[in-house]
Amino acid sequence: MKTQEFYLDYFKSHLTYFLDAMETEPRFLYEPVKYALSAGGKRIRPVMCLMSAEMFGANVDNAIDAALGLEIFHNFTLLHDDIMDKSDMRRGRPTVHKKWTENIAILSGDLMSLVACKCAAKTDVNREKVLDTFLQTAIEICEGQQYDMDFETESDVTVDDYMKMINLKTAVLLAGSLKIGALIANASPDDCENIYQYGRYAGLAFQLQDDLLDTYGDAAVFGKPIGGDITENKKTFLLINAMNLASGNAKSELAEWLTKENFDRNEKYNSVKAIYDNLKIKELTIAKIEECYNIADSYLQKVSLSESQKSVLRNYMDAMRTRKF
Repeated sequence: MKTQEFYLDYFKSHLTYFLDAMETEPRFLYEPVKYALSAGGKRIRPVMCLMSAEMFGANVDNAIDAALGLEIFHNFTLLHDDIMDKSDMRRGRPTVHKKWTENIAILSGDLMSLVACKCAAKTDVNREKVLDTFLQTAIEICEGQQYDMDFETESDVTVDDYMKMINLKTAVLLAGSLKIGALIANASPDDCENIYQYGRYAGLAFQLQDDLLDTYGDAAVFGKPIGGDITENKKTFLLINAMNLASGNAKSELAEWLTKENFDRNEKYNSVKAIYDNLKIKELTIAKIEECYNIADSYLQKVSLSESQKSVLRNYMDAMRTRKF
């Protein structure tokens, strides 16, 4: 049985080959693409696609084009997200729009989205279903990003609103990666649906972990400054619950920080984090993460394969539950 490391190394080698073969001119179109794709990252989505394909009986070679498409599309979304969020750093390096310009980043991102679709279209088995899943996932990610931007100016965002947004913006890509792998292996409709739902709930947990790490993580491990969500008043699971649970002085202080335009970044982060600590927001978030992982596991149990066949994927996702980055 292949290991997690095999799938990651296999994907990295093919990504390197793909980038080496990429066009070089116009320089400022292709160079930012290579920069974005060579910045590292966890490569979770392509690894999940490859694992799913082999888990259901396909050869890993049959899924590599789709895996490349998924990773390229994911990085395209990050590139454009960084422009919208005005982020300076990604994975410990300057973001594309900071290293070059916003216009260059936008166009290079557009190219990445098209290259990603081209990769997905190379799939031989169930090509139409693979493309339909890929493109529907891409549409939903755009919907999720718009909800995320809408939340910036809305004051009455609920926990349900937030869970809907991260389902679209983050979870569906993990879900789609697993389903595409299953489709390439010609898995049954039930198995495709169950593995999709497994990925969806694991994806919800994954994003909640990102929220948690942005406030409680280690910047050196996380790859970007801690406290960005607090500084930017991002409507995360943590902030929404804090707004709902705070009362008295804590509620007034939190409201003041949310409206203050001129502030010291560290002071705001430490003050809001102290409110979170008093309200046990960290514990609340961890409980929600575990709830999502448990629901995900219930869907994996429904997949009509033996436990040994599911073990590589299960072990991989278990490692994600304890990640620090």
